[in-house]
Amino acid sequence: MPYVYQALLHDQGSPRIEEVWLQDFDPGRLEAMATVLATFAEGVPEAPRVHISTELDKALEGADFVFAAIRVGGLAGRVCDERVALDLNVLGQETTGPGGLAYGLRTIPVMVDIARRVKELAPDAYVINFTNPAGMITEAMQGVLGDRVLGICDTPSGLGTRVAAALGLDPGRVQLDYVGLNHLGWMRRILHDGVDVMPGLLADDDLLGGLEEGVVFGRDWLRDLGTIPNEYLYYYYFNREAVRATLDVPQTRGEFLLKQQAAFYERIAEASGGAAMELWRETVASRSASYMAEMKGAGTGEALDDHAGVDPVDQGYAGVALNVMGAISRNEHATMILNVRNGSTVTALPPDAVVEVPVMVDAHGVHPLSLTQPDLHQTGLMQQVKAVERLTINAALTGSRADAAKAFALHPLVDSVPVGRRLLDGYIDRIPEVAAVFAADRRL
Repeated sequence: MPYVYQALLHDQGSPRIEEVWLQDFDPGRLEAMATVLATFAEGVPEAPRVHISTELDKALEGADFVFAAIRVGGLAGRVCDERVALDLNVLGQETTGPGGLAYGLRTIPVMVDIARRVKELAPDAYVINFTNPAGMITEAMQGVLGDRVLGICDTPSGLGTRVAAALGLDPGRVQLDYVGLNHLGWMRRILHDGVDVMPGLLADDDLLGGLEEGVVFGRDWLRDLGTIPNEYLYYYYFNREAVRATLDVPQTRGEFLLKQQAAFYERIAEASGGAAMELWRETVASRSASYMAEMKGAGTGEALDDHAGVDPVDQGYAGVALNVMGAISRNEHATMILNVRNGSTVTALPPDAVVEVPVMVDAHGVHPLSLTQPDLHQTGLMQQVKAVERLTINAALTGSRADAAKAFALHPLVDSVPVGRRLLDGYIDRIPEVAAVFAADRRL
């Protein structure tokens, strides 16, 4: 949230955001964030006014934009997402694989309910979704709000910014040819003034090895592919290695964050002003440095910062959100990579599927750009994962245990009917919010 607010503070356009409402069911977290934001706003003329509320309807009413980032089940739920899968020697990452399906099952009903409340209380608002699994959640919410929901992820744009920096190019003159689903996509061309610089990047040992993707995937595999995959594809291309690396570390990502966040909110309750801001910065830096650390440190002895060379305010997801809001409210035409309704963009997927592709945004909404169709390998993986996503969405909205079991069994990172059923049983047993989805008396 502080990154988003900083982006709003930097915005000099007109009209601009004048009020920000923060909503959380935990008053302590609200007060902590309000303290951090107030410190950032000191000395900034006409800084957006910040209000806090534990009531969702009060925060939503009359909003022009809704930025959604929630975690149903909290970080304790994320720990279960990871451990239930790892106990079966299956990847438990929160957005990719069975952990992402468990996260989606319990999150979709809540986010669809939020979509209904947005439709009632702020019918003209655009929802900018950052709740994971972002593509799946965005698609479920579009069933209520249509194209007024879009999903953002900073991974594709961050890759483009880092590549431009590595090549010494102006990122404003770089056009990215990217296709995929959220956390499952490929950068196929990087055009600078119309010239594709990807071949030169792939041929340069030093430049390629300096990118975090070069560390994660290895230069040879990137050259074999002829593309730069989204870093989350590591879990598909190196699945056995990823599971082993995750099992070998002393704690999972969720376990680390559970302890870190508890310590942060305990300490910030006693802090104020600059001390609160510095505590937030230290916590975010530690969180960032540990992101995918077990993968990025493989073979190097150290982990890379996932935002190396990228200003998280200007080029991260906060910057993407600000660009979306500026383009819609001020008709500032902007091109970016978002999670949007497919239409006819990727012909091998249904028109109402959500895909992650380059789009143009203006006052009339979001318009996917035409692109070269994905190759057979990319198409097959996208279709399989999209089928799993849609089964998960249906299971979450109808309580269909059969659809949920199919989703787990058919996911490429599970690929086993018995293991899929055991995963579903394990998540129902361990996570009350998942169990509630399949309660006999619950149907949406």
